[in-house]
Amino acid sequence: MAKFRDVLNFYRPYWPVTLFSVVAVSSLEIAELVVPYAVGQILNILSGQALDPAVQSLSDAIAARAQLDPDKGLTLGVLLGMIFVVTVVRAPIQPWVGGWFHWDVAFRARRDNLQKAHEKLLTLPLEFFDENNSGRLMGLISRGISNHTWTYPEIVGLLIPKLIRVLGIFGIILFIEWRIAVLFLFSFVVILVFSFRKLKQLIGMEALVDRYYEQTESRTSEIITNIKTVKAFATEAQELTRQNRRFEREFKVLDYRVHRGYVKLGVWQTSTVQVCVFSVLAFTLYATLQGQISLGHFVTTYTVASIAYSEVTPIAELAEIFARRFTSMMRFHEFMQKPAGVDAVTLVPTQEPPYTFTGKLELAGVSFGYDPKRPVLQDISLLIEPYQTIALVGRSGSGKSTLVKLLFRYFEPNQGTILMDGHDIRALDVSRYRRRLAIVHQEVDVFNGTLLNNLTYGNSEATFEQVEEACRIARVDEFVRQLPEGYYTVVGERGLRLSGGQRQRLGIARALIAEPDVLVFDEATSSLDYESERAIQLAMRSILGTRTTIIIAHRLSTVREADKIVVLDGGRIAEVGSHRELLERGGLYQRLHALQETGDLLL
Repeated sequence: MAKFRDVLNFYRPYWPVTLFSVVAVSSLEIAELVVPYAVGQILNILSGQALDPAVQSLSDAIAARAQLDPDKGLTLGVLLGMIFVVTVVRAPIQPWVGGWFHWDVAFRARRDNLQKAHEKLLTLPLEFFDENNSGRLMGLISRGISNHTWTYPEIVGLLIPKLIRVLGIFGIILFIEWRIAVLFLFSFVVILVFSFRKLKQLIGMEALVDRYYEQTESRTSEIITNIKTVKAFATEAQELTRQNRRFEREFKVLDYRVHRGYVKLGVWQTSTVQVCVFSVLAFTLYATLQGQISLGHFVTTYTVASIAYSEVTPIAELAEIFARRFTSMMRFHEFMQKPAGVDAVTLVPTQEPPYTFTGKLELAGVSFGYDPKRPVLQDISLLIEPYQTIALVGRSGSGKSTLVKLLFRYFEPNQGTILMDGHDIRALDVSRYRRRLAIVHQEVDVFNGTLLNNLTYGNSEATFEQVEEACRIARVDEFVRQLPEGYYTVVGERGLRLSGGQRQRLGIARALIAEPDVLVFDEATSSLDYESERAIQLAMRSILGTRTTIIIAHRLSTVREADKIVVLDGGRIAEVGSHRELLERGGLYQRLHALQETGDLLL
């Protein structure tokens, strides 16, 4: 659970600079109060009333040092000099100690925490991304960091200095008349305490609105991602209606509950402030008429009190802004506190030499379930020799893809071990280990870049000759010549400019360029037409025997040439053998094969 200190720790590396800028800006804010005080003293001189002892002593000291007469002209000059220093001299200094440092810290924190957020994304387990779509995650990170960025200069550069200036004003009034100072401080504290309590209630409603925002953005992201399906089923009106209901829900909470709450708070603040200003004016006027304070002190007291009360509105507005942003900032920190997955890699590049494996795999008594009470795999024991081609077949849900996820260490077995060349893979560095494996998924992930960038994604140091050789084996060269820019053609987001078969061949070539010791085909032909499937099968056939290969297949025609076919059923190994052996055995594989031959079953 995120806490308020997490918001403060967002800026922890910059606390020395923050402290310096806050002290500097606050000092300049307090120094500005010299102006109304000096004006009051000038008014005393002009009206023939006595000066404050401190001002008189300063004037006398300057007169003695400069060997001048301590007359009114010299005192007026001293007061004007004080005003000059805190106005004209201060003017070019404040933007640097204030504006520069505040925004510099905010932008540095933005950069550093964006890096941390992306590090967090790369270390989270796969199931996290199954439960949270990209639109929701992007919105959560973007809003959280943006609100931190824009809030820091307002809180550190404005709110804190304004509060410190109010304390400085209290000190001036206390110096002039302590009873008025007590009235001023009491009223100010009452206003702020009530305002902050009300804001705390409004933050709860802001959290509700923030959740609504996420739900709406999540659905919008899904609509964009699946726009072809939306149009194919003509559900545009249905989607629009659903989103409109969400927009209306957001509006009602935001306008009638949140915004109305802020308006009511503003009305109360404005009314209370005017009552307080009038009260200070009345008490100050009474004290002046009673001869308790001078005319200059009357002007100074009323002026600085008016300045202080005028800060209530901007302080409240800044607090309101913070309240509106607080929920998204807290949700960002909750995201940053998510535990890393067991498959998280070290993000710092290692200087260790890469692993080299023969590709010998051994699974000993492996059991696993996403829910430990509902196992997906049970007591799997299997030996795969180097350069052997193994096929995993079985009905949907039999555990084929889960077995591969365990091999890639996306999850850890609940029981048993997986050995690579006799080493427990859990004892190996996960990043260096995975670089010796490659996988071609049913849906090949393609980035919005050039074809060459996608091909070398797993091995950026590959030579162009290596790329061409892999493309020849995977039959990518057959369609590269048809692309307008060849290998330098931009393939579009998710590879939309390529057909399904072309993306599959790209995936095979990319896997080969990575030069893995173990290559996995995870249902690489299940969603292709016959011609594309045939091209992929030919590409796969040219790879067999060059490294350890694991094929997960829906269509049994893909696995005929495998050295060993492993049939899974209900999370257990039902049969093991070659294509011919399993057909002659007359077991589950033979039944599945017969059903596919007649077209009654597609696994």
